[in-house]
Amino acid sequence: QVQLAESGGGSVQAGGSLRLSCVHSGYTYCNYDMTWYHQAPGSEREFVSTIDSEGSAKYADSAQGRFSISRDNGKKTMWLQMNNLKPEDTGMYYCKVDSVSASNGCVVGAWGRGTQVTVSS
Repeated sequence: QVQLAESGGGSVQAGGSLRLSCVHSGYTYCNYDMTWYHQAPGSEREFVSTIDSEGSAKYADSAQGRFSISRDNGKKTMWLQMNNLKPEDTGMYYCKVDSVSASNGCVVGAWGRGTQVTVSS
């Protein structure tokens, strides 16, 4: 079973920055896609950004231009650099990993427990 651990959340004022981290315990040969999701209070979990094992990244419109995703495959770690934070960025941030298939010890849809981000105006 793959474990994921997010860290780096905190409280900042609008316009500030945070850098979130996500570490997984899985096998590097699984070449996981790694993804960040945001869940605002009382809302559904929403896609923020994803990065594949080759470093190709995608962003939600709300994150484009403000957030930057990166990873280190050897360290099994993904980061989300969040700049120019806004109050609407407040909420829990979760990471998820997905392999192409759930075989050979690889998993699909494993989630971390999240890290809290609070942005005050």
